[in-house]
Amino acid sequence: MTELDVAQLQRRLAAFAAARDWEPYHTPKNLAAALSVEASELLEIFQWLTPEESARVMADPESAHRVRDEVADVLAYLLQFCAVLGVDPLAALAEKVERNELRFPPKRPADHGD
Repeated sequence: MTELDVAQLQRRLAAFAAARDWEPYHTPKNLAAALSVEASELLEIFQWLTPEESARVMADPESAHRVRDEVADVLAYLLQFCAVLGVDPLAALAEKVERNELRFPPKRPADHGD
């Protein structure tokens, strides 16, 4: 499998939507709503599982397939949302992690592997 990057995936998703004339529907509001729906579908897989069962969900091929599909849907809508609004998702995540590291200092020093 070839290595993919965020921009490449965003271009592919945009081309997919354009080929189907879906762009008028890909507004920030609609994409945020679709993202929420897909995240809820991911949650539904785990809804009634015990913590132990949820930790083993990827061991079952059928549930693992469902999880991967829903993760893909969530990521697809998130990447499309970011493209429409001009948000760099990796930069946004890096900034948020940095703020959280300052906001929530560790109880013990962490090895960042740098």
